[in-house]
Amino acid sequence: MTVEPSFRPGRPARYGVVVPVKRLVTAKSRLASLGDDVRRELVGAFVTDTVSALLDTPCVARVLVVTDEVALAGWLAGLGVAAIPDASSDDLNETLAQGAAELLRRDPELRPAAVCADLPALRPEELSEVLATVPPDRAAFVADAAGVGTTLYTAPDLGTFQPRFGFRSREAHRGAGALELDTTAAPSLARDVDTPDDLRAALELGVGNRTSFVLTAVGLDRG
Repeated sequence: MTVEPSFRPGRPARYGVVVPVKRLVTAKSRLASLGDDVRRELVGAFVTDTVSALLDTPCVARVLVVTDEVALAGWLAGLGVAAIPDASSDDLNETLAQGAAELLRRDPELRPAAVCADLPALRPEELSEVLATVPPDRAAFVADAAGVGTTLYTAPDLGTFQPRFGFRSREAHRGAGALELDTTAAPSLARDVDTPDDLRAALELGVGNRTSFVLTAVGLDRG
């Protein structure tokens, strides 16, 4: 089946965003020093705040979480977010392609995008500003705060949606011809959280309600 590009002249793009979520038992291992229970709670909080920010972004029409965590999928359903099982849990890029295909099956007019699930400081207005700079006919991405990875990837249609998340994904996306988007005025979009230092940096930007709640509950709200 051929899916036509979502962009039409004179019409702003509407995005369908795939958010991949690992099993909690393995996710965010570099936060293990905070304790296993806290790590798990934070992973769920990051996902909740990331998805909530996406839902509050006007040009994002649909959000789809891909995960094998049944309890988390149920929690997200209560927020109005759809989730599907991960049929390719050993390959993140296959997971994203699966999610993008499902999003466009549900709404062929969407422009597919992938966003990491660990952006607890994400602000809808900053995401909107960055997405407004995406070219209609070219893949684009956002590098993470470390300048090595990627936090967002988008392409004009399903046929050109070829994410390259993984080792040195910033370099991989640039090498494939994707445009790197400027986030100078949108630091929350680049601020992923993998380590306690990353978490402190996110706190300085201001994290979402769920992450704030968890951090306060465990006494880590001051970094």
